[in-house]
Amino acid sequence: MNVTLSEARRRKAHLYLVGGPVRDLMLNRRSEDLDLVTEGDTEALAMGVAQAVGSKAVLHRQFRTATVKCEGARLDLAMARKETYARPGALPTVTAGTIEEDLERRDFTINAMALGLAGRQEGRLLDPSGGLTDLTEGVVRILHRGSFEDDPTRIFRAIRYEQRLGFRLESGTLSQLSDALSAGMLAAVSPDRLRNELQLILAEDVPVRTLLRAGELGVLHGLYAPLGQADWLRELDEEAEPLTLFAALAFRMSQMEGQGFIARLNMPTEWAEVVTGMVQLSSDAPRLKDPMLSPSGAFRTLESCPIASINAFMLLTPSVVMRERLAHYSESQRFVQPLLRGGDLLALGVPQGPQMGEILRRIQDARLEGEVTTLEEERALVLRCLADLQA
Repeated sequence: MNVTLSEARRRKAHLYLVGGPVRDLMLNRRSEDLDLVTEGDTEALAMGVAQAVGSKAVLHRQFRTATVKCEGARLDLAMARKETYARPGALPTVTAGTIEEDLERRDFTINAMALGLAGRQEGRLLDPSGGLTDLTEGVVRILHRGSFEDDPTRIFRAIRYEQRLGFRLESGTLSQLSDALSAGMLAAVSPDRLRNELQLILAEDVPVRTLLRAGELGVLHGLYAPLGQADWLRELDEEAEPLTLFAALAFRMSQMEGQGFIARLNMPTEWAEVVTGMVQLSSDAPRLKDPMLSPSGAFRTLESCPIASINAFMLLTPSVVMRERLAHYSESQRFVQPLLRGGDLLALGVPQGPQMGEILRRIQDARLEGEVTTLEEERALVLRCLADLQA
């Protein structure tokens, strides 16, 4: 920060700390990143700072922003700007503006404050929308009517801030959020932007509560109708892994709904696989609930299913038998492997080819069933398998 201030003063630039870092400073909360705005040549300032710290500036000319990273810290520098939206859900068109205009185009009052660091407003807190009062009262309030229509992803942001800070949505903001959902505004948002918003929720300290609040307000239904309120998430521990929590969203989906969910968010492979895994577990449930199913049969049913799907289904299923079976697989069964390897089988006379894979699988099944437990017992099983093949 000292280098940035020195560089700004050397260039006689007007520099401000803005948005989330100011909010967190007022709340005495830790803020990982620095969001700075300048009423000058953003690119020149960013490159000057980068050169001073021995780093490089990454320039994003479309949005008049730049990023400098150094020793684990990240500096985000933006030009004071105005924004206009061609249509709901579209990315904004950016033009140069003053710091006052920059604060006016922000999402919520608590994010629309700036602290002057250098230049004409040095040492002053700029709070044109009453953000400090809303911080004191614990309120999340949008800046103007039509804010959710301009950028419907602010719907997700409002809920994230509400839950992260322990605040409440101001009544007018809540009403306009509901109106935006009723008007189908989320349908205008691209799959990639929706996926990013969901990913940000999963990265929160309290993702379960945030998702439940989104369900309660109809946001999840607006995102993808089969999600409904997703009230089954109440069964999850707040410390559930993000991918497990995401898998849980697909708990009640049919195969067709699962495929629709994957398409709605243009999911990467890992996400798509856990959704498909949840759908498959629903299909396999009658088999997995059967108390007569053998340990190796359960293993073979589950071995291709992502562990995040298994852990999510385990937490949500009302079936005690299935829950215990999934827990056993997750905690121990999936780690069962033969002690013998391919080279050992070659030394025992097993030829290269499909037979080797079949015998290794047979050893694994025998271990799962408790039929073999030692290396010698595995060798004896291999010799019996060879004798059977030669008979």
